[in-house]
This record gives sequence, C-alpha cells and structure tokens, in this order.
Amino acid sequence: MTVEPMLAWYIIGSVIAALATQNLNLEKACRVNLRMSDEVCTALEKRETANYTKEEAAVQQLVASMAIWKTLVQSAIPAMLILFFGSWSDRNGRRKPCMLLPITGEFLTSIGLIICTYFFYELPMEVAGLTEAIFPAFTGGWMTMFMAVFSYMADITSLETRTLRIGIVNVCSSISVPIGIALSGVLYKQIGYYGVFSLSATIYLLSFGYGYYKIPEEKQQQKQQQQQNQQQINFFDLQHIKETMTVAFKEGRNNRRTRVMLLMIVVIVVMGPLHGQYSIFYYYYYYYYYYYYYYYYYYYYYYYYYYYYYYFPVYVVEGKYCFRSGKILF
Repeated sequence: MTVEPMLAWYIIGSVIAALATQNLNLEKACRVNLRMSDEVCTALEKRETANYTKEEAAVQQLVASMAIWKTLVQSAIPAMLILFFGSWSDRNGRRKPCMLLPITGEFLTSIGLIICTYFFYELPMEVAGLTEAIFPAFTGGWMTMFMAVFSYMADITSLETRTLRIGIVNVCSSISVPIGIALSGVLYKQIGYYGVFSLSATIYLLSFGYGYYKIPEEKQQQKQQQQQNQQQINFFDLQHIKETMTVAFKEGRNNRRTRVMLLMIVVIVVMGPLHGQYSIFYYYYYYYYYYYYYYYYYYYYYYYYYYYYYYFPVYVVEGKYCFRSGKILF
C-alpha cells in the first residue's frame, strides 16, 4: 500500500471534525453574534425548540448567510488553484507536495478552530467560518488531494495493475467516510470541541507523517538554480490555464472529448444543487432529526465525491494522465 493510509486518515479527520464545526457555528451565532440568553441557546442545542421558533429561525438564517460566502471560498479558490497545481505537478513530475499541502491546510484549520473555541465569546461566528474556509481553500482541499492521489497512482502502476490499485484506493476512500461519520457524533458528545478538533489535528499529523516518510517519489535531476527560480516565477503563468483547459477539447479514442464534456455537464447539473442544499440542510433539520442528518451526510459525501472515486479513475486507468497537456501517456 502507498497512498491509501494517508488518504484514509485525511478523510476520517475531515469528516470527524465536520459535525463539531457546524455545531460551533450554531453556538457562536446564538451566544455571540445574536447574544441570546443561555436558556435559549441551551434549549436550541438540546433541540427543545417548541417555545423558541423565532430564535431558532434567526440563528439558522444567520449561519446560512455565512454559508453563502464560505461555500464560494471553499469551491472557487481551489477550482482555480488546481489548474496551477496540476500544471506544476506535470511539469516537474511531483505529486507528493500536492498530497501533503491539503493535509497542512486541514491541520491549520483544526488549530484555528481550537483557538476559536478557546476565545469563544471574543471571536464571532464569521471568524470560525473564515478559519474553516480559508486554509483548505488556499492549500487545494479535497480537489487537489484526489488529483494528486490518482495522478500518483497512474505514475507508479503498470497498465496491468492500474485498475486493481485504483480500485483499492476507491475502497479505502469509501470506507473512510462512514467511519468518520459513525465516530463524529459520539466523539462530539463525549469529548466536546477541544477533543474533536485535537483528535482531528492529530490524525492530520499522522497522515502528513506517513505521506512524507513512507510514500516514495522519484525526484528529477537537480536543475540549475536559475531554472528553479524561473519555475517558481512561472507557477502562476496564465498560459498554464490555457493549456490545462484544452483537456476537455482534445480529441481522443472512444470519443473521449465528448465523454469528458458530458461528464462535466452531469457533475454541474447534479452536484450543484446538492452541494447548495447540503450547506444549509444541517441547520434546518438537525434539531428535529438528529440521526437522519447522518444518513443525508453520508449520501452527500458519497455522491459529491463519486466523480473522483469512479469517473476520474476511468480515465486514469487507460494510461498515465497528464493534466497539463490533456494527453493519455501510454
């Protein structure tokens, strides 16, 4: 096994912290931003909302309004950065940094949320939301992680073993989500915010350490210092975006261009509404159907990353995929 343990720990840590993070936002909205009484906020926390419907609606609306810009940050920035990350990774043959960078971002998020919990009444809800969004966004998040993982698997496997190895990665990824979901609620009730975020940070450290020390990567021969500096300057060259965007428009065997374009349309049409619904679903249903939330949470994660678990590997197993040129390298 190579990337499987690292990816599994990364997913489990992220899913474990998700429930506590949303509860932290709700509590901060109630106690800090809206300055409601402890009686009201405690009743909302215990889902005793019969006499506090107006207060509940106010809290939900405030958190939902934050979810708009938070979702935009979490989605738009990684979508732009992955064009540069993928190009840089292909030009230098480096996958490992693109796997470790998202782990670093999630670790910083956990540390930031611990600070937001410690300064609970001093820092408003928006600070916690910004902490949750900004670090994963600028380090690539899940998008960059899966891009690097599948590209790495395409690099190290032969054509005969590629399908099996990609399948193993899919199994580890799929199993990690329900494991994290099953643990998140129990851990939140037993050890609270500090425990959950500290545990999540520890899991990220394990994932980072495993990836750094245990995942091998062949390094290209050292280039001259001038060439290295030039590569750093060219990291944000807009020409790389143009070259990357040609992926969807390049001809290939078995109508590959048509399949990729149709797949992009399907992902946008199906996952767009689902992603928007998920961002506010928890706030409106958690108080009434606590366990129903878990089923929906698993449903969301399964289908949101179904593109990465299934459709993307379909093109990887055909050959070594190059993000920058859009070519299948045999």
